[in-house]
Amino acid sequence: MLGLTLEQTRVYQEAKAEGREEGREEGREEREAEMLKLTVPLLLKTGMSVEQIAQHLNVHIEAVQIAAQSST
Repeated sequence: MLGLTLEQTRVYQEAKAEGREEGREEGREEREAEMLKLTVPLLLKTGMSVEQIAQHLNVHIEAVQIAAQSST
């Protein structure tokens, strides 16, 4: 029609970029969850509270609680 392929359209390019960003965000969240699963149990054993761990790791208390529950 206009000599454009689907891949050349702005809508396609924007959707592709958005998909990439969503994938990166999911990867970051997965890495953070894995890191918490490994570190939270160790920090709890040292006597730190969930609140202290959240504060020192700069994450939400809920994320620390989830990691603590998954380690038991």
